[in-house]
Amino acid sequence: MLLTKNQNFRALLTSLISFSLLVACSTVSAKKDSIYTDFINEMVSEHQFDRDQLSHLLEGAKRQESILKAMSSPAEKRLQWHSYRKIFLKPNRINGGIKFWQQNKALLEAAAKKYAVPEEIIVAIIGVETRYGGNTGSYRVLDALTTLGFHFPKRARFFKSELKHFLLLCREEGFDPSLPKGSYAGAMGKSQFISSSYRAYAVDGDGDNKRDLWGSNADIINSIAHYFAKHGWKNSPLITQKTNVKGDTYTAAIYKPLKPKHTLEKLKALSVNVPTNLALDTPVKLLQLQQKNGSEYWLTFDNFYVITRYNHSHLYAMAVYQLGQAIKKGYADTL
Repeated sequence: MLLTKNQNFRALLTSLISFSLLVACSTVSAKKDSIYTDFINEMVSEHQFDRDQLSHLLEGAKRQESILKAMSSPAEKRLQWHSYRKIFLKPNRINGGIKFWQQNKALLEAAAKKYAVPEEIIVAIIGVETRYGGNTGSYRVLDALTTLGFHFPKRARFFKSELKHFLLLCREEGFDPSLPKGSYAGAMGKSQFISSSYRAYAVDGDGDNKRDLWGSNADIINSIAHYFAKHGWKNSPLITQKTNVKGDTYTAAIYKPLKPKHTLEKLKALSVNVPTNLALDTPVKLLQLQQKNGSEYWLTFDNFYVITRYNHSHLYAMAVYQLGQAIKKGYADTL
């Protein structure tokens, strides 16, 4: 049957209306089925966030493929010690630490006295993390945490939790959550605190009723010292020291966990050279590091383990320790 022009027009109009309704329904469905729906429901019911505002904020977050790539191949897992060390034990990083110490001498002394954490460890953390504030990260924290929380299944639970902490932190501190920038893992400021650590360990070091880990060196220095104190730093010079081994019985002392579980007495029985001025029941771990021409061995103590609470890597902790020692020596030479 042939259709008149009017009938053709009406049929076309009906089709267009039907298509528009289909698109509109699909859009509504997409919003209803947003990957953020369960998370938003939790934040609304448990923390009284405004649903529409939070939905708008999260829908504006951008998935960053470069973040997923970086998270899949961190330097701590792909580099040997001799390569990793070169990143941090450079003259400019050492000299930068000396300068930072000189400029913040009183703050560092006060924090070291209050928390019993050495100045060189505090300075080295800032040096390793951000080159003393020279690189605090270029990713929006919102993008980093949504990318990893919703598109990185291996650690999605952790990063969704960090996203929750980030939103709560922004509300508590008065931050616009769309603005803060940090690392690809969502760490913030010169100290590179993740959101849960920011909430739990950041302190107001300058008395202005704010915890500013980007601009206030008083807040930054005291927050790092407070973090270490809360994670069990002992007022002791024992961190790590180089040693040597004989034969191959020492291999029984090499294990993956970072926490010391042997004693000096145990290591001595395994042909590891141990210091004679320490009690044989001192907890210790034997660490094997790869240099270009073979292995080197270190005794690591409880305070070394505390450094790994900042970043769960023995390479990271050793870089912090050795950078701190180099800065300490350089600073002393200027006095």
